[in-house]
Amino acid sequence: MILKVDKSEYKHLISVWESSVKATHDFLKPEDFIFYKELIPNFFDSVTLHCIKNENEEIIGFIGTNEKSLEMLFVTASEIGKGIGKKLLLFALEKLNITKVDVNKDNLQAAAFYYHFGFKLKSTSDLDGCGKPYPILHLEL
Repeated sequence: MILKVDKSEYKHLISVWESSVKATHDFLKPEDFIFYKELIPNFFDSVTLHCIKNENEEIIGFIGTNEKSLEMLFVTASEIGKGIGKKLLLFALEKLNITKVDVNKDNLQAAAFYYHFGFKLKSTSDLDGCGKPYPILHLEL
């Protein structure tokens, strides 16, 4: 079941984010990982957050959306490849009507995931939203 995230759960989102990014963003410099880890909580209040919990009521994956954009999708490392990301994305597509997502060009697994669900490349950016040299693919349905 997909649930709305409560503000009291933000610290759990950080744990999921950290686990996910360590498993999928091997291109990040260590200092940039720390930079983003400190920055990410600032974005939580500007998106609508939903999550999936395991049988122990622990968050194992979450999405953040804003209007028609999927702003974040992270799954804890031990759950990657088990359908959690697919469930979250399908929820975002079917219930929240998202049509756009940005993904790091160097995150090949994530890019392939979005392409599999019908997203197409619309444009690219050489820098990410923070001005760092991590190219971004702007995808749309």
